[in-house]
Amino acid sequence: MRASVDLAVIGNCEVAALVSPAGELVWACLPRPDGDPVFCALLEPDGGDGESGIFAVDLLNGGGRTQAYVRNTAIVATVLGDAFGNIVRITDFCPRFRDRGRMFRPMMFVRLVEPLGGRPQIRIRLAPCSDYGLPAPEPVVGSHHLSFRSASTPYRVTTDASMTALVERRPFALDGPVAFIIGPDETIPEAPLGLARSLLDATRQYWEEWVRALALPFDWQVAVIRAAITLKLSTYEDSGAVLAALTTSVPEAPDTGRNWDYRYCWLRDSYFVVQALNRLGATRTMEGYLRYINNIVGQTPAQDLQPVYGIGGEAQLEERVAAALAGYRRMGPVRIGNAAYLQRQNDVYGALVLAASQLFYDARLAVPGDAALFAALERLGERAVAAAGSPDSGPWELRGRADVHTFSAVMCWAACDRLARIAQRLALPDRSARWKERAASIASRTLSAAWSDARRSFVATFGGTGLDATLLLLPELGIVSGSDPRFLCTLRAIEAELLVDDLLFRYREPDDFGVPKFAFTSCSFWYVNALAAAGRAGEAREIFERVLARTNAVGLLAEHIDPASGEHWGNFPQTYCMVGIISSALRISRPWEEAL
Repeated sequence: MRASVDLAVIGNCEVAALVSPAGELVWACLPRPDGDPVFCALLEPDGGDGESGIFAVDLLNGGGRTQAYVRNTAIVATVLGDAFGNIVRITDFCPRFRDRGRMFRPMMFVRLVEPLGGRPQIRIRLAPCSDYGLPAPEPVVGSHHLSFRSASTPYRVTTDASMTALVERRPFALDGPVAFIIGPDETIPEAPLGLARSLLDATRQYWEEWVRALALPFDWQVAVIRAAITLKLSTYEDSGAVLAALTTSVPEAPDTGRNWDYRYCWLRDSYFVVQALNRLGATRTMEGYLRYINNIVGQTPAQDLQPVYGIGGEAQLEERVAAALAGYRRMGPVRIGNAAYLQRQNDVYGALVLAASQLFYDARLAVPGDAALFAALERLGERAVAAAGSPDSGPWELRGRADVHTFSAVMCWAACDRLARIAQRLALPDRSARWKERAASIASRTLSAAWSDARRSFVATFGGTGLDATLLLLPELGIVSGSDPRFLCTLRAIEAELLVDDLLFRYREPDDFGVPKFAFTSCSFWYVNALAAAGRAGEAREIFERVLARTNAVGLLAEHIDPASGEHWGNFPQTYCMVGIISSALRISRPWEEAL
C-alpha cells in the first residue's frame, strides 16, 4: 500500500504511534518518541517490501474500512468489513490515567481486536524492525508472548491469540476478542484481554475528564479538542519537552531532499504550543515545558543557546542517514538527528522569555514567577539586545546563508518588551524603564530597516525585497497593531504573492533546495489571525472553515499541503499546525454570551 500521512495518532506522553486507515501500526519508536522505530513501514524498510516494520490485522477478503477516534479521547477505533458481513474492530491506544497518586503512562501499546459480525478470518502480521530499518532479532517465543531482545530496547508482545498463528502468520477464525500488549520485556500476570479492557476503560475516562476541563471556544469545538489532544500527545512528560512532530524525513514535497528529523524540541515552536494549551486551561503542559527550559538555561550559557534540543535536553543532535530505510515512498534520505542545533537563530531568546513570562501572570500555575526567575530572564534579555539586528539562519533554518531576519529581530524586541512588563508587575520601576527603553530602540531600528519603500511592505530581511509569512505575526507579537497602515500594506502584498487557494507559502524565493513547492500549513492560520487583526473577521471565518476542511480523515495536519491536490506532505502531525487550529478558533469564534 502506498505510504500516506492520512494517519491517526495514539500516545500517552511517554510513547506514541501512528495508525493507518487499515488499522496498521506503521510508525512507533521505543523507548521514547525519538528512539528506534520498531514499526517503520511509513519509511519503507528492507527495500520497501511492505512486510517489514509493521503490525497489521488483515481481514481476509476485506474491502471496506472506517476509522475514527473514540469521542474526546486518544483512542482509535478501526473497523474492517467484507462483502460477506464479517466485521472486525481494532482498538488502539496507549494507557494513560492516574493511579495511586501518580500518572500511569508506561512504554506500552495496546491493541484490542474484536469480531463485530459474522465469523471473520484474520491474519496477524507482526514484523518489527531494529536499528532504523533492519530486521528485528528473532524473538524468543513463550506460551503467550514474543520477546524481542534488541540491544537498545528489549520489549515483549503479550497476547491471548494463537502463538502459532502469530509466529507463522496463519489465518485464523476470530471467534472472540483478543488483545495484544506491547511493552517492556517483563511478565504480565493478568490475562491479556482482561488487562486490555481495564486499561481501555481507565484511559477513556482519563481523556474524557481531561477534555471536560478545557476552556473551549463556542465554535469548532470538535476540531479544537482533537488539536489539543494531539498537542498533548506530542509532549514528552518525563522532561516536559514538546516535539515538533512525531516523525522523521517525510518529505516537504516529492523528491526534493527536504527530509528532516522533527522528533526534537524547537524552543520557538514549543512556546506557541504551550501558549495554546494554556489558553485552553491545560496548564500542566506549560509547567512541564517551563521545567524543561529551566534545566536547559541553567546548564547552558545564554550566548550558547541552541534553537533545538533533544527531548531529554540533549544538546548534541548530530545528523546522519539511516541507510536501511528507503524513505517515504522511497524518497530518501531518512535522517536521524538535525544539524539545525548548530545554527544561530536569534529568535530563541524571545521565545524563552515569552514562554516564561506567563509564570508572572497566570495564578493557576503551581510555582509563580519571582525576582530570581526575572533575573535569569534578564540575562536572556541581554543576549536579545546584543543579537537584535545581527545575521542568523532565521525561522526557516536556511543552511546556505545568513541574513538579518525581521522575525528574529522582532522576537528580540518581544523579549525586552515582556521583561519591561514583568518588571512593572514586580514593582521594579527602574528595571521596567530600562527594558522599555531597550525595546523602543529595537522596535525603531527594526521597523525602519524591515520596511521597503519600493515594495510598500515590510520584508523578510533587513534591506531585502522578499516576503515571508512570519510578517503576519507582527500584530500577534505586538510590535505593530493589526490596523497599522504598514501592516495592512504588508498583508495585501502577502496575499498577492504567497496565497494560493486559502493556503500560504512560507516564501516563494529560492533557498538551499530551490523554490518551495507546497504551502506551509501553519501559515494559513497565521493568515486567518492576521485577517481578524485587520478587521476582516468575516473573511477570516470563511477561510478558517475551508482550511479545516483540509485536515485528514481524523482531523490532523501535516507540515505542508499541495494546494492543487490537497495531499499532505512533511512530518506528521506537525504541532505548529495543530496550534493554528486552536489559536484561530479562539480568536474568531463567537463569544458564548452572544451565541447562546
